Amino acid sequence: MPLDKKIRELQEKREKILLGGGEKAIEKQKAMGKRTARERILTLLDKGSFNEYDLFVEHTARDFDMQTKSLPSDGVVIGTGTIYDAPVAIYAQDFTVAGGSLGLMHSRKITKIMDHALKMRIPLIGINDSGGARIQEGVDSLAGYGEIFFRNTLSSGVIPQLSVILGPCAGGAVYSPALTDFVFVVENISKMFITGPEVIKTVLGEEISMEDLGGAWVHSETTGNAHFYAESEDQCFEQIKKLISFIPWSNENKARPFEPAEPLKDFNIDDIVPDDARLPYDVRDVIKAVVDSSDFFEIHKNWARNMVIGFGRIDGNTVGFVANQPIEMAGVLDVDSSDKAARFIRYCDAFNIPIITFVDLPGYLPGVDQEHAGVIRHGAKVLYAYSEATVPKITVIIRKAYGGGYIAMGSRHLRADFVFAWPGAEIAVMGPEGAANIIFRREIAAADDPDKMRKQKVEEYKAKFSNPYVAASRGYVDSVIEPSETRKLLIHAVSVSDNKSVFLPKKKHGIPPF
Repeated sequence: MPLDKKIRELQEKREKILLGGGEKAIEKQKAMGKRTARERILTLLDKGSFNEYDLFVEHTARDFDMQTKSLPSDGVVIGTGTIYDAPVAIYAQDFTVAGGSLGLMHSRKITKIMDHALKMRIPLIGINDSGGARIQEGVDSLAGYGEIFFRNTLSSGVIPQLSVILGPCAGGAVYSPALTDFVFVVENISKMFITGPEVIKTVLGEEISMEDLGGAWVHSETTGNAHFYAESEDQCFEQIKKLISFIPWSNENKARPFEPAEPLKDFNIDDIVPDDARLPYDVRDVIKAVVDSSDFFEIHKNWARNMVIGFGRIDGNTVGFVANQPIEMAGVLDVDSSDKAARFIRYCDAFNIPIITFVDLPGYLPGVDQEHAGVIRHGAKVLYAYSEATVPKITVIIRKAYGGGYIAMGSRHLRADFVFAWPGAEIAVMGPEGAANIIFRREIAAADDPDKMRKQKVEEYKAKFSNPYVAASRGYVDSVIEPSETRKLLIHAVSVSDNKSVFLPKKKHGIPPF
């Protein structure tokens, strides 16, 4: 056969496969507000950078008349490309082909690109849009999921893994995103759940909508399973691109530096925190007052809002921020915020990203509900994560730092490299009001005017203990600084600790309080 004829044959085969499940299936996909698998990849990656592999792979199933069915590319598209010139490996399930169901060859394509990403030390992006396991392939489908989960675990802490939920992701399939570093969801498109509404109705007799069970907002605000929430696929892709710009390709590298830039003048750090310690403020404004271009990329924005985490740049270099949020529950540590902070700290540590902590909290949240929910175990995760982290750790105590909360939030005692405190910082076992009521209870009770005596003793306690100078006198705080000096000192701290090296006891691994 002449070469030109072979080329035409190749082109015809490609065109047929690129149609996926066919024009009607594509129309149905778009009617749901969803792009096709290849359109999603081409929209996300740099123009002209995508190279697809295993285009001609077909399933090998023979039961239930499967031998008569053609499933183009077996319902999943894999390949490599770039985002802002950074190389990435990617796969996208094709819902137009058998509902994107996962069979043996489908899973082998995914594990092939996962292996490639790990070997090449580049980020992996998985776009999930699947009805779940392909029932006709039985245990082969289950084996396929297991192989994916194993590779998610193997790659954890080595390469960044991003999961994008752009359709259903049900049953066992949800555990792959749960094992990755960041999960993206889109309103009215993303669905994640272990057990569907039909099964819940049958077993429990309860009526529940798909959206209420496992929609985008539920996982963004309630469960914390999703790190990023978007209102459209386009917005979601922009979030992914921005994240890729902040993180390194692998644990063997550091994030690419950018040109340094001053914070915007809109954020004057001297004016953000009120003089009255009882008044709240938005800690994100403090972060924006110190990062380059005031560009702070928040993660888990809608979940556990009493804790703020995310990426920014200091003098062009990526850093991770962990901060108590005074406008939400006074910034206390509770079950969810502890999980949120601990996981992010471990991510930063795994990928060579310095951690900057802004402290302002009254401690751990008290109450029966929290105790029964396991706040002891969850709260210990923060202690473990900070203690384990070997990247540069820089802490700034803005205002309140009481009790166990002081210790947990990146204190010197958990081996922070630099600890700074603002002049209004209150570092103590507990708040001055509570402490005075306990320490001076007899004097207060015996006074002619107990209220006046209480106020006097509160001020006495504040003067003696609730200030940064006691901790500074012990060396627990390196410097008491003016707020306006914060950015300069952060730049210095990040720079001077660039080659930090820590020697740890030899062990296989620790046992975190999961």
